[in-house]
Amino acid sequence: MLRALRLDLKRSANPAKAKILCRFFKTGHGEYGAGDKFLGIPVPESRQIAKKYRALPLSEVEQLLYSKIHEVRLTALLILVEQFRNGAPAEQKKIYDFYLKNARQVNNWDLVDLTAPKIVGAHLHLFNENKKILSQLARSPNLWERRIAIVSTLFNIQRGELKTSLKIAKLLLGDRHDLIHKAVGWMLREAGKRSLRVEEEFLRLYHKIMPRVMLRYAIERFPKAKRQKYLAK
Repeated sequence: MLRALRLDLKRSANPAKAKILCRFFKTGHGEYGAGDKFLGIPVPESRQIAKKYRALPLSEVEQLLYSKIHEVRLTALLILVEQFRNGAPAEQKKIYDFYLKNARQVNNWDLVDLTAPKIVGAHLHLFNENKKILSQLARSPNLWERRIAIVSTLFNIQRGELKTSLKIAKLLLGDRHDLIHKAVGWMLREAGKRSLRVEEEFLRLYHKIMPRVMLRYAIERFPKAKRQKYLAK
């Protein structure tokens, strides 16, 4: 099954698109995606392949997850999403544990964004588990673990629970990486869709100290006059 999956990925490759993706995902020396390699496969095709091979055992998913090729890792992670969505509680717990154990292989922003809410966020919410793990991830020296911490809370936001997102956002206010600034701002904006009052209460407390990119993302949907007011302070 693993060999067939690899052949399907190879057939879907687009070298011209791969070159574009290498630039888009910052794979140059010293950039956040340094060394990442691409086949040039659109995400919808990766999803279809993941659905086709969703019965792949975790031992083989793990082999894919340690590939140097971006879309191979993405397909592995999308298989996990499929397995989590369709699994019994015991299986979901196994996938959640596997995901966190291998979190450093979820090593680009799209890999995090497409999977962390659907596995980490979903598990913590559905099983009402202590979300202490998110605070631990938010304090990690690893960029991708910190992004997992905040983006996972999207699952909670979509179900009207905003406190976890605000707690993790507060922990990440002093983060130095642009990808964390954008992710936190994004989650604050999503929280604002559920409760503008809650978002603005957070912004009143912290907008003067949060990174500019984070603030811009958070207030993106505000009327122009209100955006300018926050940016001027």
